[in-house]
Amino acid sequence: MFSLQKKEAMVTGAGSGIGRAVALLLAAQGASLRVVDINGAQANEVAKEIQDKGGEASAHIVDVANQQQVLALFAGLQRVDILVNSAGISHIGTAENTGEQDFDRLYNVNVKGVYNFLHAAIPVMKKNGGGVILNMASVAASVGLADRFAYSMTKGAVTSMTRSVAKDYIASNIRCNCISPGRVHTPFVDGFIKKNYPGKEQEMFDKLSRSQPIGRMGTTDEIAALVLYLCSDEASFVTGSDYPIDGGFIKLNN
Repeated sequence: MFSLQKKEAMVTGAGSGIGRAVALLLAAQGASLRVVDINGAQANEVAKEIQDKGGEASAHIVDVANQQQVLALFAGLQRVDILVNSAGISHIGTAENTGEQDFDRLYNVNVKGVYNFLHAAIPVMKKNGGGVILNMASVAASVGLADRFAYSMTKGAVTSMTRSVAKDYIASNIRCNCISPGRVHTPFVDGFIKKNYPGKEQEMFDKLSRSQPIGRMGTTDEIAALVLYLCSDEASFVTGSDYPIDGGFIKLNN
């Protein structure tokens, strides 16, 4: 089950965090990986790790918000069986104190970045008889989170784009789903705590962990496992859906 042998996969934001875990797992299941990230050193490191384990991978330095760079990545590309849009950034702020520059920055990466890859990948998938797209949304798209105005806006857009693509291309044998993680322990979380709560790192880590009803943060491997299922042939009857993976955050907090 969950074999991805002979599949060509592309993961954005694959240099670290959830994207990295997804890329490593898809490769472990047999997919050939295109590791896409704006950080070249991290992308190369992940690609090398896959290669060292006997897998096939190539690293690609791309700013997802730059459509010309995205189109250049797809130029001459013959196949993409699986696309995982995992690249994303966060921001702390309300509608009142979020500046235009930060709002545009969040939109450009989290919304336009997803659009850019959908725009480029779908024609390739259609030409080859279908494919699978998995977008990274968030619990912020479904519930109100304090001080996450711009971030929540972008993730709401991701869920809407997911449903739209699933509807428009179901006849082209393209499945499109998204997942909505709760708080996941990544290097980003550690950096955020260190920057904003110096000297109180462990205290804040424990507090953030307890905000999930299950009592801890998720792991990147747990998120990757759900991505693997939705990108595999075992999920061939699933499209247009958003899957919360949040330790009970949405249903048990509301």
